[in-house]
Amino acid sequence: NSGQTTKSPLLTTHCSLLTAHYSLLTAHYSLLTTHYSLKKLPYLLPIARTLSILTTPFYLPLVGILALFLFTYLSMLPLSYKLMVVVLTYAFTILLPTLSIHYFRKWQGWTTLHLNVQANRLVPYLIAIVSYWLCLEIMEWLHIPHFMLAIITAALFVQLSCALINCWCKVSVHTAAIGGVVGCVCMFSLILNTNALWWIVSLVILSGMVGTARMILRVHTLGEIVIGFVTGFTVGFVVTALS
Repeated sequence: NSGQTTKSPLLTTHCSLLTAHYSLLTAHYSLLTTHYSLKKLPYLLPIARTLSILTTPFYLPLVGILALFLFTYLSMLPLSYKLMVVVLTYAFTILLPTLSIHYFRKWQGWTTLHLNVQANRLVPYLIAIVSYWLCLEIMEWLHIPHFMLAIITAALFVQLSCALINCWCKVSVHTAAIGGVVGCVCMFSLILNTNALWWIVSLVILSGMVGTARMILRVHTLGEIVIGFVTGFTVGFVVTALS
């Protein structure tokens, strides 16, 4: 009995390792298939990679803050104050999570391909959540206006929602992030009583382009992309309304 008890955890661990290895092989095979199937359209892959990089989820809170400074009454704030908010947002929503995930990946000996495996995405989610939470706490301590806090809060809850969904299935954070932006813009247009139709249409088109890029790269399936966008939109709309 004791021998069977000792073997059971080892067997479970071995099965988990085999499952993770199989997932990596599947992801690698998908990438090879993509290269083969897109030989006739070789320009699609670099375009998809570039679009994915430009719409990295960590960039979108900063884009939202800059949009508030450019297109709302918050543009009347002093330049030094706006620079302080921009630097703070950049430090905690882009620089800190990016560097932390990079060094965590190096410590684990992983490549970027490993982060596409569902089981390996939990720690990056936690890093992003902690970084966004620190940014939100500092902004509240500095009494930053609620509209700016709403953007960081929405981004934080998008990450939380994706982390929870990741326990059951993989989800596209790219489309979740841009879906959150669409939700925030829709609610801001209602709060400020402005016509943001063209902004919303442009963002929806961009969302479709991002989702297509992620499928071309074989990082996500259509279902994962749709789940991501719906989750992000819902969270962004509701959190902005409550904030």
